[in-house]
Amino acid sequence: MTSSRRSAKPASRWMGFVGAAFVVVAPVAAHAQPADLYYERAVMSAADQRCGLFAPDVAAALAAATAQARGAALRAGTSEDSLRQTERAAQAKAAAADCRSGDMATAAARVRNAFNGYAKMTRLTYAGDVAGWSADKNLGRSVRWSLAQETAFGADRMVFGLAGREGAQGLVASVSFADGAQPYAARLVLRDPARAPQPYLARYGVGATAGLALAQRLPPALAQKAFAATARAPSDPELLPHLADGRAAPTGWAFRFPDAAVQELARLDPREAVAVDFLFSGGATRRAYVEVGDFAAGRAFLAVAIGR
Repeated sequence: MTSSRRSAKPASRWMGFVGAAFVVVAPVAAHAQPADLYYERAVMSAADQRCGLFAPDVAAALAAATAQARGAALRAGTSEDSLRQTERAAQAKAAAADCRSGDMATAAARVRNAFNGYAKMTRLTYAGDVAGWSADKNLGRSVRWSLAQETAFGADRMVFGLAGREGAQGLVASVSFADGAQPYAARLVLRDPARAPQPYLARYGVGATAGLALAQRLPPALAQKAFAATARAPSDPELLPHLADGRAAPTGWAFRFPDAAVQELARLDPREAVAVDFLFSGGATRRAYVEVGDFAAGRAFLAVAIGR
């Protein structure tokens, strides 16, 4: 099947698919706001859970788009409390609806039409404040990135995300050091929800996060937890990061993190950042930052079946 590549930015063409009977927060505007998109998608996602409206591929596509809209709303400055209220309103609206009504049937048909092409897409790019994620559902016998974010830290380069072959995925950091340095270990550092229930954004969660450096999105050390890499090996050529001129780095090292780290990363606030520390003999450390962004939405996209 031919691959397609699009940008996963909030799209006004998806507004209104829940129908007039379901829109209670605000009238549909010419340019949809992320919180409005989140409400509409949350309504239909809740309605699907209650009424069984969609086939698994459409339900998965809707879940991915709902997660994406939530992240966009948070980055635009909508508070978590406001989004929780929006989610409760969406659930209440779906709970009060008649599963067999004409309005529900019309709304469900609009969702199917809107996501018909989405469910068949194989590649998608999720933009972020600082860095985005590239998702690729194509499978193959050779190792490849399924969900990846590339970053530069100083003269060094890293790709971080989900990689594997034939559908198997692991959380990997592939790094190339300009001076040929060879780290002996790596660790993934992120917020510990048990110590810091809310994200640390150097703004106390208020306002849009565009322009906020990733280093200011990681909590202080006392509120962090870390996952040590469980494997280290020379990086596969397909996983190597790109240099400033666009060429693939000639060599690099790949570190794999435990599966539990994937779940922790997916639960973080999309405005947050995590860090990958590379450890060297003598006590030196080099740190790369990764924007959490739409990691959860990208994982949901990968779960959408290709084709029908």
